Amino acid sequence: MKLTIVIVNYNVEFFLEHCLHSVRKALKGIESEVIVVDNNSVDGSVKMVREKFPEIRLIENKKNVGFSVANNQAIRQAQGEYILLQNPDTVVEEDTFQKVLQFMDTHPEAGGLGVKMLDGKGKFLPESKRGLPTPLVAFYKVFGFSMLFPRSRLFGRYHLGFLDNDQIHSVAVLSGAFMLLRKTTLEKTGLLDESFFMYGEDIDISYRITQAGYKNYYFPQARIIHYKGESTKKSSINYVFVFYQAMIIFAQKHFSQNRAKLFSTLIHMAIYIRASLALIRRFAENFALPLLDTGTILAGLFFIKNYYEKNVRFAAVTGSYPEHLVSIAFLSYLVIWLSSIYMNGGYDKPVRVSRLTRGILIGTATILIIYSLLPETYRFSRALILFGTAWALVATTGIRFLLHLLNIKQYRLNANQNKRVLIVGNPEECERVHQLLKETSIKTTFVGYISPEENVERIKSKTNQLINARTVGNINQLQDYVEIYSIDEIIFCAKDVSSHLTINLMLQLGKANVDYKIAPPESLSVIGSNSIDTSGDLYTIDINSITKPGNRRVKRMFDLSTSLLAFLLSPLILLFIHNPRGFLKNTMSVISGKKSWIGYQDSVLSPSEILGKKLNKETAERINLLYTKDYQLENDFKIFFKGFKKLGNMRS
Repeated sequence: MKLTIVIVNYNVEFFLEHCLHSVRKALKGIESEVIVVDNNSVDGSVKMVREKFPEIRLIENKKNVGFSVANNQAIRQAQGEYILLQNPDTVVEEDTFQKVLQFMDTHPEAGGLGVKMLDGKGKFLPESKRGLPTPLVAFYKVFGFSMLFPRSRLFGRYHLGFLDNDQIHSVAVLSGAFMLLRKTTLEKTGLLDESFFMYGEDIDISYRITQAGYKNYYFPQARIIHYKGESTKKSSINYVFVFYQAMIIFAQKHFSQNRAKLFSTLIHMAIYIRASLALIRRFAENFALPLLDTGTILAGLFFIKNYYEKNVRFAAVTGSYPEHLVSIAFLSYLVIWLSSIYMNGGYDKPVRVSRLTRGILIGTATILIIYSLLPETYRFSRALILFGTAWALVATTGIRFLLHLLNIKQYRLNANQNKRVLIVGNPEECERVHQLLKETSIKTTFVGYISPEENVERIKSKTNQLINARTVGNINQLQDYVEIYSIDEIIFCAKDVSSHLTINLMLQLGKANVDYKIAPPESLSVIGSNSIDTSGDLYTIDINSITKPGNRRVKRMFDLSTSLLAFLLSPLILLFIHNPRGFLKNTMSVISGKKSWIGYQDSVLSPSEILGKKLNKETAERINLLYTKDYQLENDFKIFFKGFKKLGNMRS
């Protein structure tokens, strides 16, 4: 057998589906096998592979064993002369495998090979070719010299920016996203080092290949799209620690004691720097806007109070509002307004002024109701409440308009505006994708179909005049349509448009400010990515998923309110709980956000608890999937009370 492809998957069902479609096309005429190793996904990946790709060998792990262990499981079973380690968030061209195999066959000194990787916008990914992270190279990267001087032979050695992206080069390190290895080489070097859970294993195996006397090649004549999915959220603190810890393992394994110590010192510095930046970034993303609102609203309230006090309320007589009463009242108003804004989605992105306005008005109504129930001695001014409401509306709206004018991406007010979309493919498939878009939350003002054929009339539908009306041009006119109609997004139908053509068109339109998506055949998803710093974008049918910001917010409020109530009533509740000690631990874990009361993972009770009986694994997984895809708050209450006695369970 010529080739074995190994793909390790963890909860990226739709990306995996698209990847496997492209792999299936590219393997035509090649004696090969594909092995998918699933690390205990709960998103339906396993079922999808079984149903849509029955020819694929599937290894189902009962837990997430990590990237290295999972790859080694498949490598030990591999029959191919060459073994390709490929990420599930990649798309290959139709001739990718033919090209890379031909190169390896004619270069016996090659132990490993990587290809030219592009992100979802057609931009070159610098990690396609890398140098060995020696202490000096690490120093230049940690302190930003490699970013400032990417093409320097001195400072740019991490990503080898001084090497031509379009020329074949011998390089030190290959990317684990697409790493073609000669099986005989692996027999000499050994398999992936399983002490690396995630990250670093590609550097380690690349180094061992060169130490065994082979070369690693960067081969740009073959190209892939790498969406850089869930595993590459580089702003997360977890990524910082896992990635840099992998670097320390590598240094201790391969460098001399003195060099390893120096490297470790640099890496620990990098951890503190990157972790601090990640914390600052996360704080800014989550709390900057509420803090701006807090300061602006409070300042305005005290200004209004002072003006109203001096010029209206106590203009004729000497007097003032009680300071302690004012402070308590204003802080209470602020808490109610901010909580109401949050609950109404006023801090969700993209920013919507309507949600903000609704939150403030509902907050004001709440304040007035509470005000009317207070004793007379604690009521001091309805006017200040109303003036404060007006100021809160003006101030918070003004802040968002200012952030919008400053062109800060996450605060753009038109970020969710209606999109102008072109769909590239044959009419019937374009129509299928168009109907899929209608069932998602994506809003469009213009949708036109672009034929991959030059002769549009030849492929127009004979029966559907509406489809024909939407077919506006052919592939040679794509750039003109993008410019003339100010297109925001292009969707390529993978059934009709080859990966090779898709990548070429993305490169040709590289300077256009357009987003790209790809619609796999017979799939309910449309996949893309807008930058290398974000996980892949995904359009699916608009179901009430638990991952929606509103549902996550409601679920968090459920967890907090039930936890606080349970904590207050704990002397009574502990009499009925099976494991009182576990209950107290769970309560604190839920309050801190480490766990949820109800869920399929990191939770106390599973959705299957509602049935009150032990279920087989497959049935339990179906219930878990249904719970996550169609979240309802009432189900949380039902499961909570149904499994009340088990609230002390210590589930992992």
